[in-house]
Amino acid sequence: MPTQLLVRKDHLHESRIRTLPDIALAAGQVRVRIGLFALTANNITYAAFGDAMHYWDFFRSDEDGWGIVPVWGFATVVQSAHPGVAVGERLYGYYPMADSHILTPVRLSVTGFQEGAAHRTALPRVYNQLLRCNADPFYTPQTEPMQALLRPLFTTAWLIDDFLADNDFFGARLLILSSASSKTALATAHALSRRAGLDIVGLTSPANQAFCTGLGCYTRVLTYDALEQLGAPDTPCVYVDFSGNATLRRALHTRQTGLRHSSAIGGTHVAQLGSARDLPGPAPTLFFAPAQMAKRRTEGGANALQQRLVDGWQAFLATATAPQNPWLTAEHHHGAAAVQAAYQRVLGGQGSAQQGLVLHF
Repeated sequence: MPTQLLVRKDHLHESRIRTLPDIALAAGQVRVRIGLFALTANNITYAAFGDAMHYWDFFRSDEDGWGIVPVWGFATVVQSAHPGVAVGERLYGYYPMADSHILTPVRLSVTGFQEGAAHRTALPRVYNQLLRCNADPFYTPQTEPMQALLRPLFTTAWLIDDFLADNDFFGARLLILSSASSKTALATAHALSRRAGLDIVGLTSPANQAFCTGLGCYTRVLTYDALEQLGAPDTPCVYVDFSGNATLRRALHTRQTGLRHSSAIGGTHVAQLGSARDLPGPAPTLFFAPAQMAKRRTEGGANALQQRLVDGWQAFLATATAPQNPWLTAEHHHGAAAVQAAYQRVLGGQGSAQQGLVLHF
């Protein structure tokens, strides 16, 4: 019997476990058992922007006002009514926060397939792709937890770096990243740090300042109340906002008269989300990773894009898991109650920068 975590769309702190009766497979469908998935601030962003960015549309709850938060992880095919997908196949992809799910594979290839459910055909392709682990150049069995935790965040970060470089950093060399301890911000800083001539400043809480400084991917790490240490206000700069904190955004837009571009990435500070209207300087622009992915695929080809991503991933993973100074360790939790508790913990901003939650229903 499938078990899911439902979240109230208009009040993210309200959640509940739901168990449903089994549904028989239709021809062409497969049932997967979701073995493990990651829960990070990235998933909170999916919920916070669930309506605006259609994240609630991927896994519909069929209960008015309630949604299912998407997650990234691994699943095994446990039942198949599709001749091209075998029982026992291991798949990486975008799943509901649940213990099982029914997929409708279409456009099969050696490397994977697309989810063909009718309600998902208009949604971004990158979220509809299931990858066969036995043909995935990113995959190694022993790093599944780290792949679940870091791979989607890395891809977003890689595309942010690619987008900024594509635009010559909007004529700036001072890059300011909020929520600097978040995994996507760390991955972005790592990618940016491999480029010469950039001043990469991370903004974080006092509790995470030493951690972020010790990683070596930021030029400087400042606390949120130390914006005066950014330097001359008219210095050309770019703001990459991972927190969504409206008060911080207004303070930075007001102080930094040299702001050339303001990129809104996520909403790790859910309680401080607010309007971006009537701000000084450039209007914040929501960064949509699939759009940059499509641009890069069109201009350079899918194979070239994949090789660049694989190369970048291997470099980032080696740094993030270096035995002498690991950026992140996996913290495993099992059972529906533990999943619900973990969701509340991350939503409340109580996650550890040095630990990643890997969940198993």
